[in-house]
Amino acid sequence: MSRPEDHDPSLTPAQEAERYLVNARRILTEKAGKKDGLYADVKYVKMAAGTAYSAALLILDEYLRQKEGVHFTKPKSIEDYTTRLRKFDKKLLALLVDVYDELHIAGYYHGTQSVNTIQTGLSNVRQMLTYI
Repeated sequence: MSRPEDHDPSLTPAQEAERYLVNARRILTEKAGKKDGLYADVKYVKMAAGTAYSAALLILDEYLRQKEGVHFTKPKSIEDYTTRLRKFDKKLLALLVDVYDELHIAGYYHGTQSVNTIQTGLSNVRQMLTYI
C-alpha cells in the first residue's frame, strides 16, 4: 500500500492514480510470474492489488471532493465511501463494490492467484478514472 510520503504533489489526483495503476501492473508483470492463468507469487499479487486499490481510493476521494466541495472530509471506511457515493452515482458505486471485492478482499487480503480476478479489478479501477 502507499504511504503519504509517496505522494507527488505536482501530480493531479488522476495522474497520481494512473501512476499507482502503472506501478501495480509493473509489479504483476515483473514480479508475480504468470502460468496457466494463475500468478505464481502471491506476495507480489498482494502488493499489486493493494497499490491498485489505493488508486481507487485516490479516485474516490477526488470524486467526492469535487461533489461535496467545502463539506468534503476523507471517508473513514468502505461503508462511508458507499453511503456517500450512493447519493451521487450508482455506476461508480457498483465499480467500487467490484474493486473492493476483486482487489482489496480477493487480491490483497486473500492473495488470490487468479489472473482474471486481478485483471478485472485493474480494468474496473481504470473505468473509475474516467470519473475524475
